[in-house]
Amino acid sequence: MSDTVEVAERVGAAPPGRPRRSIPRRIGEEFLQRREASVLVVAIALGVYFVSARDAFLTQPNLVNITQATGPGAIIAAGMVLLLVSGEIDLSVGAVAALAPFIMHYLIDYYSVAALPAIVLVLLIAAVIGLVNGLITVGFRVPSFVTTLGTLNVVLGILLTTSHAYPVAIPEPAQGTIARWFGQADWAHLIWALLIVGLLHLLLTRTRWGLHTIAVGGNLLGATEAGIKAGRVKIGNFMIVSVLGGFAGIMEAFRIHTIDPNIGGGTTIMFFAVSAAVIGGTALAGGSGTVLGAFLGALVLAELQNGMNLIGISANPYFLILGAAILVSMIANVYLSRLRRAGRA
Repeated sequence: MSDTVEVAERVGAAPPGRPRRSIPRRIGEEFLQRREASVLVVAIALGVYFVSARDAFLTQPNLVNITQATGPGAIIAAGMVLLLVSGEIDLSVGAVAALAPFIMHYLIDYYSVAALPAIVLVLLIAAVIGLVNGLITVGFRVPSFVTTLGTLNVVLGILLTTSHAYPVAIPEPAQGTIARWFGQADWAHLIWALLIVGLLHLLLTRTRWGLHTIAVGGNLLGATEAGIKAGRVKIGNFMIVSVLGGFAGIMEAFRIHTIDPNIGGGTTIMFFAVSAAVIGGTALAGGSGTVLGAFLGALVLAELQNGMNLIGISANPYFLILGAAILVSMIANVYLSRLRRAGRA
């Protein structure tokens, strides 16, 4: 009997004793099984609403604005998903994003380093900051919330002390083609975001590193007993997030044509990334998450900001809407998880 049921399910027919499901219903059920499903529906609905409210929403300049608002947050959120899935969080990534372009400026203008090597060195320094976060969290068993809260203030202190809290111009050797590649071109943010999101999606879902990340966040003791080096996984994910933060900060500097200590709005870009990850279906408790969902979450937040400006709504209710969106998405994720476990979605 079980063989008959299995064969029937493979060919799409109804097993004995069960009603045959229609193709649209099967497609709907497959869609609901995706963690990204609900946030994709929200992104499309918001787009339709704002298009109906303002024709300017679909103009090229406005679409460029939306992608530029989505890109840096989506890039950081993609790395944050890996870290959250492994059971940790990084509060310092926004400060790293603000410091990174200043380090590029110091290397180029004070030490005559060429532009591309300077960018590579910046990303290496960002990786070291992530390494420090990971070593303190794993080695000394300090909660990552506390660890990265400390490094957030250390990095901000270094930034404000060395920059005197004043913006500076983009170094001349970094202008031109390099600047266009890394943020000044209209679609640079979108291209980099899609590339990085795609790579990290494959890393999380198709590699041993991703499998170990999920295992460590879902059951640390079981993963350790199975021979997974949990500390190495967590430290590696801290480094990935920090590097992506540095890269996002450089992109923002090139986009606004200046290096500003307020890039990323202090902790704003970090909260944007965490919110995008949560809205996209990543569990703060660890063990499950989706990089594609984080990208869609960042798109939803960018649509909200842009659309509210277009239709003349004050920016003040934005955080009210953001908080409600996080709460609703978390409730929906919990509910859908229960349905999945029950075999109904």
